[in-house]
Amino acid sequence: AADDGWEPLLQRGYRYALSLTHDEARAEDLVGDAVLAMLGRDAPRKMAYLITTIRNRYIDAYRRERLVGMEALDDVEEPADPAQPDPYGSNEAVDPERLEQGLATLHANEREALYLSTVEGYSAQEIADLAGAPRGTVLSRIHRARRKLQSFCAGGRCEVPS
Repeated sequence: AADDGWEPLLQRGYRYALSLTHDEARAEDLVGDAVLAMLGRDAPRKMAYLITTIRNRYIDAYRRERLVGMEALDDVEEPADPAQPDPYGSNEAVDPERLEQGLATLHANEREALYLSTVEGYSAQEIADLAGAPRGTVLSRIHRARRKLQSFCAGGRCEVPS
């Protein structure tokens, strides 16, 4: 199915799911569930549709976990990669572990808005339409996320998306 135009869609969907869950395995599960749901409904292969499906599955899982109180059995921590060069070309190194910790302090809806804005390049109105939230709320989430990351990174070197 990857050669049928799914590959770029799946990669973008995975990055979006990762921005919500902040967990690689859960992001993979979300994308897999969303794709199965899309195939079952013969849905269009469009990013907006995939994002909506992933988001709905994420919300359902969140609600279910709150009701049932599930806990992962295999919480194995992988060693962090050494500092990577700044992708924007400066000579300063970005501490990915520190940035990861900063992102973990954000609420899922703040990570989602920041990801869709910074990485996917969606406008605030497009994010509002996808998330089912007012445009002002989306702008607030992006602003809050950036402020929190700036505060978190003030003590150490990590790159804050602009």
